[in-house]
Amino acid sequence: MEELARLAGITVRTLRFYRERKLIPPPRREGRIAWYDDHHLARLRTISALLERGHTLNGIAELAEAFDQGRGVGDLLGMDTPTEEIPIRLSAGELADRFAGEVTPENLAASIELGYLGIDGEEIVHISRRLLDVSSALVREGIPLAEVLTAGRRVREHADALAELFTDLILRHAPEEDVQRLRPLARSVMEAELSLALDRRMRKAP
Repeated sequence: MEELARLAGITVRTLRFYRERKLIPPPRREGRIAWYDDHHLARLRTISALLERGHTLNGIAELAEAFDQGRGVGDLLGMDTPTEEIPIRLSAGELADRFAGEVTPENLAASIELGYLGIDGEEIVHISRRLLDVSSALVREGIPLAEVLTAGRRVREHADALAELFTDLILRHAPEEDVQRLRPLARSVMEAELSLALDRRMRKAP
C-alpha cells in the first residue's frame, strides 16, 4: 500500500479513503499480503486527473462502479447506442499502440468525459470506429491527443447545434418519424458545407 501510494503521488491515508469509498478495486490477497498492480495505479492516476478537471468524488465513484460492473460509460451518461457509428473493442495495449505515449490519465479522463470510451469487462469500447481512426491518424501526424480531444469537444458543440437546426426544420413540416429517414440528407449537407468551408479557409491561408 505504501509503494502504491508513493507511485500515485498520494498519501496512504488518501489511498485508504479511496478504498473505503470503493473508488479502486480490492487488492489480490495471498494470506496476509495484499498485492496491488498496474491497474490500481492507473485507476488512481485517472482519479487524480478527474479531480483536477473538477469532478466530484461522488461522480468518480459512479464511474468506478460502472467500470467494476462492466457497464459502458455511455450508459452511465445516458447515451444511447449509436445508430450509424460502429463501436470498436480494444484491449488497453491496443489503445496504447494507437496513441503511442499519449494515453495519459488526463487524456483518458477527457475521453471518458466526452463519452468516447466505455468499459466492458477487461475490454475498452470506443463509441465510434471512425472517430477512433481519425483521432489516431491526427496523433500520428504529430498533433497531441489532448488538442485533438479539445477540438472534438468544440466539434460536438457545433454538431449538436446543427442537429437541432435540422431536426427543428423537419419537425415544422413533417412527423417525428421522418427525422430518422431524412438524416442522410442532413449528413450530406454538413459534409458539403465543411468541404466548401475548407476551400474558403485554404484560399485565405498565407
